[in-house]
Amino acid sequence: MRRFVANKAKTLIKTSVFSSSSLQNRNKFQSCSSSLTSSRFLGSSYSFSSMVDDYKHTPLSRDTLNPKVLKCEYAVRGEIVTLAQKLQQELQEKPGSHPFDDIIYCNIGNPQSLGQQPITFFREVLALCDHPAILDKSETQGLFSADSIERAYQIVDQIPGRATGAYSHSQGIKGLRDTIAAGIETRDGFPANSDDIFLTDGASPAVHMMMQLLIRSENDGIFCPIPQYPLYSASIALHGGTLVPYYLDEATGWGLEVSDLKEQLEKARSQGTNVRALVVINPGNPTGQVLSEDNQQAIVEFCRQEGLVLLADEVYQENVYVPDKQFHSFKKVARAMGYGENDIPLVSFQSVSKGYYGECGKRGGYMEVTGFSPEIREQIYKVASVNLCSNISGQILASLVMSPPKVGDESYESYSAEKDGILSSMARRAKTIEEALNSLEGVTCNRTEGAMYLFPSIQLPQKAIEAAEAVHTAPDTFYCRNLLNATGIVAVPGSGFGQVPGTWHFRCTILPQEDKIPAIVDRLTEFHKGFMDQYRD
Repeated sequence: MRRFVANKAKTLIKTSVFSSSSLQNRNKFQSCSSSLTSSRFLGSSYSFSSMVDDYKHTPLSRDTLNPKVLKCEYAVRGEIVTLAQKLQQELQEKPGSHPFDDIIYCNIGNPQSLGQQPITFFREVLALCDHPAILDKSETQGLFSADSIERAYQIVDQIPGRATGAYSHSQGIKGLRDTIAAGIETRDGFPANSDDIFLTDGASPAVHMMMQLLIRSENDGIFCPIPQYPLYSASIALHGGTLVPYYLDEATGWGLEVSDLKEQLEKARSQGTNVRALVVINPGNPTGQVLSEDNQQAIVEFCRQEGLVLLADEVYQENVYVPDKQFHSFKKVARAMGYGENDIPLVSFQSVSKGYYGECGKRGGYMEVTGFSPEIREQIYKVASVNLCSNISGQILASLVMSPPKVGDESYESYSAEKDGILSSMARRAKTIEEALNSLEGVTCNRTEGAMYLFPSIQLPQKAIEAAEAVHTAPDTFYCRNLLNATGIVAVPGSGFGQVPGTWHFRCTILPQEDKIPAIVDRLTEFHKGFMDQYRD
């Protein structure tokens, strides 16, 4: 990677302003609404208005689309990423056209796109399941570990027609759900039932499924943390509900205060909103905190007393980096408190995209649904059936994630080395970037206890805020756009996640490979200095 020259970065800061969508304030938190349709054509010499005119006689226009779709925003693949893709194309077509040689996508938790290697055992089993004809060939014994061959035989025998190209039961293959339930039971120390497992294409479809189930109209509200992962605000908007925010306390390491939940709940109810569920992301995205068990117990008690469904986003359960914190599933916490199946409706989401595996493109995940009556479960199954089933490779990976090699298996040592190497490297990367951010003028960053992100707060000069307002964009979007144009680093503005009004943040991942972190830190440091000097009050 080529380091950019500081004075050229300053020039880019002056010239890299594009028009953007207007800043909106909704549900008392900030959300920058990106105009993806217009930004998609930033690199075209043909005007966007001319393109619209070309289609003026077609039956569809923006005004006739479903307003829920127009309301939906998804910041992690929004305006900044669209611009990054344009710059990447320009670099390919004309090397040296920008003061950097590559685009570094720190906008999304996509580990393998940034060089992380897949877990060997998982991929061996997948390969054998996808082509079971080689299981009986003698050469296979020399190419694959004995336990991967054995696991593949077990899984193939469970698949309809012994083919990964076949449809499965709409909840997922029964044998794989049995394996996942056994893994949950081992993790938590409490019974798990495979009939409670719904395998999905990553965790996102499971979230959408629950929003479909819970939201009847805009009078129905879903409690969401602010900052939040934009999947939730997008899904609530698509299904026509109301996002009811509760603010995490940045000063206490993004803590969750039940007293604030009660206050926000009373306020929402007084305004006629029927709050149906509470979303908790643990470990946190974008904030990286890991909840204490005491805090989780208070949340469980709050949901039980207020009659709320607890939606537990637990996809980062393997990503805990600090010795004083430990992941506990909400189901484990509820059962340890003495609450059983009939006491609290609880949905836990898990994904193969995160953790140490990072198998984003395989689209595997599940939700464990407990505390719902048979008639409600029947409706959940019906919604799942509309999509027929999730993909079989993702289902297999979900079972492997919850049942990896054990002590004594041939693959155990190599598997453990790969897992520990990835997680320990993530912890080091998080610490390095956190320290670098905290060394910057006007930037403060809480420690990353878990997940894959940092969410620093940035005190922007008034001149920078005014410059952003002049081009109708949020100040943190203005900062991230300039960062991208000067360095090639893609970060996501905090306004896409929600934040306390008057504060500004950005989210960046810890996922670039460890040997690239020093150069990234150098780029960011020099850019930030130039930006602050340019707009200093």
